[in-house]
Amino acid sequence: MSDANIKDVTIIGGGPTGLFAAFYAGLRGVSCRVVDALPQLGGQLMALYPEKYIFDVGGLPKILAKDLAKNMIEQGTQFGPEVLLETEVQTLTREDGVIRLGTPRGELLSRTVVITAGKGALNPRVLECPGWEELYAARSGVYTHVHQPEEFRGRRVLLVGGGDSAVDWALGLQGIATEVTVIHRRDEFRAHSASVREMRALAEAGKLNIRTPYEVRGLEGDAGCVRRAVIFDNATGDEVALEVEAVVALLGFKPDLGPVGTWGLELEKNSIRVSQLMETNIEGVYAAGDVTHYPGKLELIATGYGEAAIAVNNAVHFINPKARVSPGHSTNLKLFKQDEGEDA
Repeated sequence: MSDANIKDVTIIGGGPTGLFAAFYAGLRGVSCRVVDALPQLGGQLMALYPEKYIFDVGGLPKILAKDLAKNMIEQGTQFGPEVLLETEVQTLTREDGVIRLGTPRGELLSRTVVITAGKGALNPRVLECPGWEELYAARSGVYTHVHQPEEFRGRRVLLVGGGDSAVDWALGLQGIATEVTVIHRRDEFRAHSASVREMRALAEAGKLNIRTPYEVRGLEGDAGCVRRAVIFDNATGDEVALEVEAVVALLGFKPDLGPVGTWGLELEKNSIRVSQLMETNIEGVYAAGDVTHYPGKLELIATGYGEAAIAVNNAVHFINPKARVSPGHSTNLKLFKQDEGEDA
């Protein structure tokens, strides 16, 4: 077994948490690879909502998801990690002090692993009503996410859901869609309160329609496109037929860890249980980001950054017990060769 084939740290997942982990691996001077099943780095930022604004990343009042992904990719790959895309890690075993990762492209060897796989496979929840399956299969105007807002320009759009995505796109499609209607099966929305207030203010101004507590009873289409949505008040049973040209079901995703769930990791709430050091129950295997669970867990990008740093620094200490867990502050590291000047 050649040491050249063994990476110090293999990161499974190329979203923001995984990219920050790659940055920290480079900062600590250890060899690293990033493996992701998607065709591009960036995770959900690029796969699901590249045009959506993100407001809760430190130091950035707001930033488009695609721009955050671009910045994260630049930061995470600056030290030259090996990047393997469209590569699913199917098996993980530990043998003779080395972790073996089975993939369709062959076996990968690593001294440690950091799992940053988010919620696993992106399996969106869909509308379970007549018409959905046929229209969705034919790509006839029904969607599970908004990828490019311009696709909805000049169209009458029905958004179904009560979380952040539904509310954010009710705001984000203003000035693009001819008409936006949001329906939710409850009166209260689960999104950020400031966004909900802004959405309700637009509704009061006649710029969008909100219907609660409504659900979709059926969809109808012709000429290769959805044309009508029959919705009903789940409190009274009253039905309303809406003329629509696009229906977006923003109902979240079914958590599915996929192969990760078969690796012998201790799971809780369909997530990987970790210690305060981001350790899993398998020696040398760490996890960070939305894939993890521990008391007080918050599923935020900001949280994932901190967890990635903890995971990688402890992985470095695991590889070399003489190495410090803390790398110190980046402003003091010679690696970045800052010229602070005589008066600094």
